[in-house]
Amino acid sequence: MKFKLLILLSLNVIFVKAQEIPVKVLLKEAEKSIAKKADTTQWTTKSGGLMSVNITQGSLSNWAAGGDKFSLAINSYFNFYRFYRKRNHTWDNNLDINLGFVQTTSLGSRKNDDRIDFVSKSGHKIRNNLFASGLFNFRSQFFDGYTYGPNQTRTFSSTILSPAYIFLSAGLDYRPDPKFNLFFSAITSRWTIVMNEYLSDRGAYGVEPGMHSINAFGALSSINYSRDVAKNIVYRGRLDLFSNYRNNPLNIDLFMTNNFTFIINKYLSANYNLDLIYDDDVRIFGPNNNRPGLQVKSIIGIGFLTQLKEKKK
Repeated sequence: MKFKLLILLSLNVIFVKAQEIPVKVLLKEAEKSIAKKADTTQWTTKSGGLMSVNITQGSLSNWAAGGDKFSLAINSYFNFYRFYRKRNHTWDNNLDINLGFVQTTSLGSRKNDDRIDFVSKSGHKIRNNLFASGLFNFRSQFFDGYTYGPNQTRTFSSTILSPAYIFLSAGLDYRPDPKFNLFFSAITSRWTIVMNEYLSDRGAYGVEPGMHSINAFGALSSINYSRDVAKNIVYRGRLDLFSNYRNNPLNIDLFMTNNFTFIINKYLSANYNLDLIYDDDVRIFGPNNNRPGLQVKSIIGIGFLTQLKEKKK
């Protein structure tokens, strides 16, 4: 399959980068672990997050090269996490929300980003760095979405809970350090939900026409990685791969998100976000709008950034 090379390259890059963690960081994390050994009978809770809003505005007047007279784009990102630790037990919760809007004189107004993504993972340590874990993931959006064709014609393609994806999975979670973890499960159930009647009647996102959900059973691999690339540059990435045992198992579904944050000062930052999605059941691309395709979203901006105060108990 033509996406195998992309998947293999992505996995290779992440695993290589995971080996570049400085010795000082490893020592620092080791010291933290030693310091907490005296209080293993108590729950350890850590919560925090961040919020950013980026604004891009442009205007032209008598501009020979041409272009829109006015353009405005607003993109926002919100993250909240809450981690629990008690002896050999872990429970991690993470919520990501992305919203974006663009207004131009030629194209009018439309959204350019809309995602809600919640992941909850609970595990029990069975040996060093290896946990037997269960994972729950919910992913959807808030507002109506459209695909645009020639002459600015638009076609309704998505809305809240249409689609929505729910994963329930049991497997192994490998955590060699706090910045990298690899979760693998050969027992994963995925529900694709399409609650909107219009999309359901058309059999969108792989559901049978008139139905509101479809279940797939397969294998899931999820990789999370974060690191300080350089001073004031932070990378955070995630790669999910899913194979459906029941239908074309070699056509692997891919979800990958990459975020680079360039910190200017306490409140200002520049952000670059690159998302890649391939879902073999989303057949709305190609000349006849009946083929799957690699979905790519790239957004860059500069604006306000604030970190939620981290709390530990």
